[in-house]
Amino acid sequence: IDTAYYLENQLSKPLLRIFSPILGEKAESILLRGDHTRTRTVVTSKVSALAAFTTKKTTCLGCKAVLPAGEEKNPVCKYCEPKQSQLLQTELDKYRDLEDKFSRLWTQCQRCQGSLHEEVICTSRDCPNFYMRKKVQMDLINQDKIIDRFGCPTW
Repeated sequence: IDTAYYLENQLSKPLLRIFSPILGEKAESILLRGDHTRTRTVVTSKVSALAAFTTKKTTCLGCKAVLPAGEEKNPVCKYCEPKQSQLLQTELDKYRDLEDKFSRLWTQCQRCQGSLHEEVICTSRDCPNFYMRKKVQMDLINQDKIIDRFGCPTW
């Protein structure tokens, strides 16, 4: 996502249209320039006191409990194991819904482009469909990783 484009075209221009009758010619310098627009960066150590104790743990896809050591490869904890097939089906349903949504968004982009047989090369940052399509695409990747945790079913 191009933040500079978003800030310039989606935020700055509408704000200037609103405030230019009030502030006059200096509206841009007052709103978009100056000390209030500075950003401070605070450098933090990657090995701080608290960061040394925090690690990412794998959780059960059923009850969200942290999986004990040695069971990180399993998708569910021992209490949710009887429901594993149901949980897999739920995750597959979510994946199918995301695929359907992505397909509809992709088709809409193809229609907008004018061809249903070519790849979409749209980069229109003003189009809400563009951002929705990219978000659903990322959600599909994440959902695929969740389904991969189940591996090959052995029921």
